[in-house]
Amino acid sequence: MANPRIKCGVAGVGSLGQHHARIYASLPGAELAGIYETSDARAAEICARHNCRRFATLTGLGDACDAISVVVPTDRHALVALPLLAKGCHLLIEKPLCASLAEAEQVLAAAREHHCLVQVGHIEHFNPVMSYLEKHTGRPQYITTERLAPYQTRGTEVGVVLDLMIHDIGIVLALVKSPIRKIDSVGINVLSKTEDIANARIEFESGCVANLSASRMSLKKNREIRVFQDNAYLSLDFMNQKGHLVKKSDIIAYGLKLKIGLAKAVEDKVPVHEIPIEKGEPLAIELAHFIESVREAKQPKVGGALGKSALEVALTITDQIRKTKK
Repeated sequence: MANPRIKCGVAGVGSLGQHHARIYASLPGAELAGIYETSDARAAEICARHNCRRFATLTGLGDACDAISVVVPTDRHALVALPLLAKGCHLLIEKPLCASLAEAEQVLAAAREHHCLVQVGHIEHFNPVMSYLEKHTGRPQYITTERLAPYQTRGTEVGVVLDLMIHDIGIVLALVKSPIRKIDSVGINVLSKTEDIANARIEFESGCVANLSASRMSLKKNREIRVFQDNAYLSLDFMNQKGHLVKKSDIIAYGLKLKIGLAKAVEDKVPVHEIPIEKGEPLAIELAHFIESVREAKQPKVGGALGKSALEVALTITDQIRKTKK
């Protein structure tokens, strides 16, 4: 007998939440049971599009669902998550986990109390680019990331660190796997009450250094990472799902073939490999993983622990930026 479909819901169907609803409505093994949305017009639009029900209360949505995406502004994450956890619902909470560590701890404690899974929506962990990085990154020594976006009012309830840079914080923590020794940060407010441009330099106990830059004042979108290690250099583009790889072993082989030294081989020709990445929609991959985790009662790839760690680093950076402005 086939497994019953997981009844899914979405709390908040704005610019991102609408895509959660779309994917649940089409995902094998899932059933979009309904939504919770404060805007009457938006709720009517999404319900008509996907033939689903609008619930007047969060508890009503919780009673009807096994698994729910929380896609509301960051400062409302805990407020929305706690009543749903009390109903025994498994949650995918969009990043960052919460606006504060105290709220994050409250949410994770409630999840443990009610035996619920919490997955945090660090979507880049489900980008095929990240899968490649996880397989080919050994002992990184230097990492640079750049995440740029045009300005929009959505998301400005938090600064650019919690809005954008936190993606790269989560990626770097997963790749380096080492305690942090030191963080140095700088940020600038341009149009918002919080920082719109930020840079953070993170030193790890392993010796690796990561330099993270984020801006929501750019004329273009960009999401790139470069990883340097003793045997290779990787440059990848999360947005276009492509990149290239330079391997030290290939340069050595090229030098031996021509009977020239390593330095001359580099000057002569650096063998560059275009990385074959199987493209896919990261959000669809992320939600499929969430449903699978719920069905099999297993911890998700990006659980509460990583979400909380990334939040802690992001808040440290934010705090440093604010202190330097006083």
